[in-house]
Amino acid sequence: MKISFAKPASAHEGALVVTVREGRHLGATAQALDTESGGALAKVIAKSKFEGKKDQTLLLHAPAGLKLDRLLLVGIGKGKGFDAKAAQALGGTVVAQLQGSGDAEVTLAADAIEGSSLTAAEIAANAAFGARLRSYRFDRYRTKEKPEDKPSLKKLVISTADHGDAKKAFQPLDAVAEGVFMTRDLASEPANIIYPESLAEQAKTLAEHGIDVEVLGEKQMKKLGMGALLGVGQGSERESQLVVMRWNGGPDDQAPLAFIGKGVTFDTGGISIKPAGGMEDMKWDMGGSAVVIGLMKALALRKAKVNVVGVVGLVENMPSGTAQRPGDVVTTMSGQTVEVINTDAEGRLVLADALWYTQDRFKPQFMIDLATLTGAIIIALGDQYAGLFSNDDKLSDKLIAAGKAVGEGVWRMPVDDPYDKQIKSEIADMMNVGGREGGSITAAMFLKRFVNGVKWAHLDIAGVTWSKKDGPVTPKGATAFGVRLLDRLVADNYEK
Repeated sequence: MKISFAKPASAHEGALVVTVREGRHLGATAQALDTESGGALAKVIAKSKFEGKKDQTLLLHAPAGLKLDRLLLVGIGKGKGFDAKAAQALGGTVVAQLQGSGDAEVTLAADAIEGSSLTAAEIAANAAFGARLRSYRFDRYRTKEKPEDKPSLKKLVISTADHGDAKKAFQPLDAVAEGVFMTRDLASEPANIIYPESLAEQAKTLAEHGIDVEVLGEKQMKKLGMGALLGVGQGSERESQLVVMRWNGGPDDQAPLAFIGKGVTFDTGGISIKPAGGMEDMKWDMGGSAVVIGLMKALALRKAKVNVVGVVGLVENMPSGTAQRPGDVVTTMSGQTVEVINTDAEGRLVLADALWYTQDRFKPQFMIDLATLTGAIIIALGDQYAGLFSNDDKLSDKLIAAGKAVGEGVWRMPVDDPYDKQIKSEIADMMNVGGREGGSITAAMFLKRFVNGVKWAHLDIAGVTWSKKDGPVTPKGATAFGVRLLDRLVADNYEK
């Protein structure tokens, strides 16, 4: 879908979207339409249940007294507190309501909103961003889809008096959308298309945007002593990979920010095999790595003024005659040993070596890892929040604030010493599981042993990586949760 910005038209035709505040207070464009229709628009609204409350909509076909084919009224609430998230939701609502209406082009009147801290240009830019995010569709394998089932909406025009400023404000947001779409694409692909080598190839495409990409194969990782990561992938015919991506947008002497992603491209559970029901979902167990790759693209496209390194450990966890067994002991790059009690607790093994490698090589300001790590976090937080575990209060506060700003919430969980005792092993330095109690916490405690004192946060995104229903700016499916969150973290706190 193409998005453009334009001056408000003197006359309206085709399909138009206008805003209405709670109490049936018409926005500027809606007021003009009401005058043009001789008050007919206000009369129609008065006879309906539409009051302008947040998320309310009223669709009018060929409204009387107007040349429009279609008019969509969108409620925005009282106006006070109408922020960037609300503007993005407005754009998402337009796409959700009209993408299958039969209209190829729709105009959204982005009027100034009384009570909002946003300018008209900011409202327009964020509405465009939300529309772009909501328009995502993964349909490359639908070969027999009927024309009527495909979205008709091809172009969205955002009309505002400040169209030049709106276009400028939209550019960095559009870059973030590109990163989000890449992440959604990667997480949506089936495991016969995305596996360690092919996902590494996708990461290599970032080189065209100025990102340095380096791929380590199994021989290189074996020399580095990455026994934990390699142990997970040893049952697969696919070769495990470690991808290192570097964006150098800051001063040469600036220590980088580091983002690390779990990339289990398919997780059968290994010898500790999962139940068959729902196993197809394990194609997106590489969601953390997809977020890191998409984030790097977003930062590069908007020319972020900071140094960033992204590291993703890519493996396929399969059962075979060469697969890792429960009870095996592996030696990590750090030299610490792990007794593998459950081969389905594999993500933390991948991250253990990736985290150690990152802090050892790059000496970053902080490390943030993302992983669809535990089912326990879904039991704790459902699908509304990602679990946040950290050894640094200030970094945690920044992540929480960034999450609130973009609508990707994180909830801080404990990382206290008593939980660490649960992963004590009788024959090695630690076990890779700590029992059912506090499962997401003991997984985080395991990771904490490999950060070597660096400021660190772990985001368990198991409950938020895939959605079974549509959201304001996220159609059901892969969400790319984390790309907007981490981009905002970087923009607000680390760019000069």
